[in-house]
Amino acid sequence: MTLPIITADQRLAEVRGVKGVLVGRWGLGKTFQLWTLDPATTLFVDIEAGDLAVKNWPGDSLRPRTWDDCRDLAVFLGGPNPALRDGQYFSQWHYEQACQRYGDPAVLDRYRTLFIDSITVAGRLCLQWCKGQPQATSDRTGKPDMRGAYGLLGQEMVAWLTHIQHTRGRHVWFVGILDERIDEFNRKFYELQIDGSKTGLELPGIVDEVISLVEIAPGDGPPYRAFVCQTGNPWGYPAKDRSGRLDMVEPPDLGKLMRKLGAPEAAATNETSPPDFAGIPR
Repeated sequence: MTLPIITADQRLAEVRGVKGVLVGRWGLGKTFQLWTLDPATTLFVDIEAGDLAVKNWPGDSLRPRTWDDCRDLAVFLGGPNPALRDGQYFSQWHYEQACQRYGDPAVLDRYRTLFIDSITVAGRLCLQWCKGQPQATSDRTGKPDMRGAYGLLGQEMVAWLTHIQHTRGRHVWFVGILDERIDEFNRKFYELQIDGSKTGLELPGIVDEVISLVEIAPGDGPPYRAFVCQTGNPWGYPAKDRSGRLDMVEPPDLGKLMRKLGAPEAAATNETSPPDFAGIPR
């Protein structure tokens, strides 16, 4: 079969989705960003079970509790990968199994945005699953082999993230915890809180946008929350903007950010967004 050439007009007419990761410390209001998104077209994938800040948010949600749940949801939401064989996760076979579990995939047509909270907890579920696999047991001694478990963890997480990233017609936001650390030279640096190093290293190459929700303390005024959006920021926060549309610092409003990225349909109306973000925990 000949691989069809996609013309420039066809490519420009395609419906695209923004793929990003939103990171920040505990309590800065990452999950609260749901209020800035359109509840009629947003699906909240609540892996963390930390929805107290958005308990009255009028949108739909899913609550995966195991790594098998996470993989099934990924293929159900993103469809099958035609390059994979029967018996492999994310294949047509896996997709059909997920459809038997969750029903007609046409129910997903209403959703334009997936808000997945959080990648940190997804990594914990994945590691728990990996510890029970043959790769996590030494062939020589029969004892647990954490190197094997972490190697499998990296493969599983990157495959999961990449499959969801290929959901072309939808916007996807992964939420994660931002850790502040000190290196051997007593220098401060920041990184995604997630088990294993492979996922954190490869994630910026998988998504289009990496946004850090932070509290900035200027020398001449009170501290304020903001999105840091560009790699060369003076604070060293993880950030990346593949679109080229975002400033170094943007207001902490994911809906407004989506409008600036060219996705106005993802933002909430004034009726669904709390005024002035009064409910964000400090």
